Amino acid sequence: MKWEGNRESDNVEDRRSGGGGMPVFGGRSIGIGTIVIALLGGWALGINPLTILSLLSGGGAPTAQVQQGPAQRPPADDTMGRFVSTVLADTEDVWQAVFRQGGGTYQQPRLVLFRGATPTACGTGQAAMGPFYCPADQKVYIDLGFYETLKSRLGAPGDFAQAYVIAHEVGHHVQNQLGISAKVDQMRGRVSQAEYNALSVRLELQADCFAGVWAHHAQNARQILEQGDVEEAMNAAAKIGDDALQRSSGGAVVPESFTHGSSAQRQRWFNNGLQNGNVKGCDTFSSRNL
Repeated sequence: MKWEGNRESDNVEDRRSGGGGMPVFGGRSIGIGTIVIALLGGWALGINPLTILSLLSGGGAPTAQVQQGPAQRPPADDTMGRFVSTVLADTEDVWQAVFRQGGGTYQQPRLVLFRGATPTACGTGQAAMGPFYCPADQKVYIDLGFYETLKSRLGAPGDFAQAYVIAHEVGHHVQNQLGISAKVDQMRGRVSQAEYNALSVRLELQADCFAGVWAHHAQNARQILEQGDVEEAMNAAAKIGDDALQRSSGGAVVPESFTHGSSAQRQRWFNNGLQNGNVKGCDTFSSRNL
């Protein structure tokens, strides 16, 4: 992916200096191996990773000890921090233009870099959750250690795979801006768990499609793609499909428990956005064939 020299976003908040180390649950520290198990189990089964971490550590309700440092931008020699900042800037440029064309105004999200755990308006954010978006404070949160998990544990290396992850979370912010996330959240408790899981799948696949829309417009405007980039993103989409995660965790594939979509579905919807660059073409909620 061509990103060096491109604009970096001012909406990046670096909290890594104050919250170093692994989160502590019930007085016991949790290693990366346990966190990966929780991450896989949470994604695959639709269970809060914090619950899995609590069970694995033998503790009760999990609590994280976090030391919060002053917010600051990534240092100039931090290549990964600068990469994330550049990708975020590119999503800002694309979505500002898309919203403007539709007669709307795009409110840029902030992206928070943290290590281990950090407070959010949605509760304490944990590295074990993987990257996530909190609609309550309109911030994307990411522990950059996830990229090592993506590469080494999940088999999805490459800078464009990393960019896809950010673009997916920004896609959730776009859904929040459009009022889509709130409509899905209103159904919580009104429908069965299986039905809510199905709605969650459609929400996640739409975020994948929005990630593709970003890539489509970014390529047209700035020619960011290099050979193999699309394959990296498609591979990442496949590796974090619910069926792939369930298989990798040693369990059976249970479609009723899917919350993010199968590998094939995630690939299909990302590619749909990439090829068409059309927000209306990302209406997963009206589609009969996911």
